[in-house]
Amino acid sequence: MGERLSAAFQAAPTAAAVSGEDIDGLEFLIRIKDGRSPPPGIAVLLGMDLAEVERGRAVFEAIPTKDHYNPAGGVHGGFTATLLDSCMTCAVQSALKPGFGCHDARSEHPLYARRDRRNWPATRRGKIVHVGRQMATAEGRVTDPRGRIIAHATTSCLIFPLRAASA
Repeated sequence: MGERLSAAFQAAPTAAAVSGEDIDGLEFLIRIKDGRSPPPGIAVLLGMDLAEVERGRAVFEAIPTKDHYNPAGGVHGGFTATLLDSCMTCAVQSALKPGFGCHDARSEHPLYARRDRRNWPATRRGKIVHVGRQMATAEGRVTDPRGRIIAHATTSCLIFPLRAASA
């Protein structure tokens, strides 16, 4: 408990669309990372910080607290699943052109986890597998300091145009 983890979070660039700025998904995420834009609520709730972001790849850090533990004393699988989901979607967002956002295209994500979920600290990385005009796929991995996979997942994201808010 109290050790640093790495992963990435999801954010749709609605703030940029509302303000009329013409920035791409990577710039939007860089602004969150640098503190120039506020992080999404889920990042605040879970204590996630964007550590690295580049086109097609995102890494973030989160420290699980006792509030993230299950009754057995390990980090809850939902904490891990949420970080993976966010990490993958953020990787897709980082590759989008100005005026586009993304969201999970399905409600279920295959999540494969090792039995020992207490193997923290861990690094979470999301990266793009493929980006098309309307759909994208990404993968996320949670690895221990020795590079062993603790959990991994894949996702499909729907890519859509954002609409600026009317004045």
